Amino acid sequence: MTKKNLLYLAWAQALIATAGSLYLSQVLHWTPCILCWYQRIFMYPLVIILGAAIVMEVTNFEYIVLTMTAIGGLISIYHNLLQYRIIPESLAPCSAGVSCTINYHFWFGFLTVPLLSLIVFVVITACMLIYRKKLS
Repeated sequence: MTKKNLLYLAWAQALIATAGSLYLSQVLHWTPCILCWYQRIFMYPLVIILGAAIVMEVTNFEYIVLTMTAIGGLISIYHNLLQYRIIPESLAPCSAGVSCTINYHFWFGFLTVPLLSLIVFVVITACMLIYRKKLS
């Protein structure tokens, strides 16, 4: 896989995650919890950053992407641990509105929105780490 293909794969992941997130909230009217909002904060800009890196052929951008995916991924891990009841509900930051601990939606019997978010953050991180290695 070429360096450019890694960027396209990472960009496509961010774009699909962003579009899916907007579809769930704007079309299906699902209200995101506070942890979902934080994950969005770290996912949405990746579409622009990765897209600009592809178009403008920028090279030293991967540190920004890795920082964003690391923080977003950590939030996603925390969210998943709450939903799978590994961390007690008393440690959930959602005090009002939609609960962060309830699995409202499952696809294929096990995929939740926070798990999909984690998968995307991991894939983008892997793409950036491989991209960095190919540069050296």
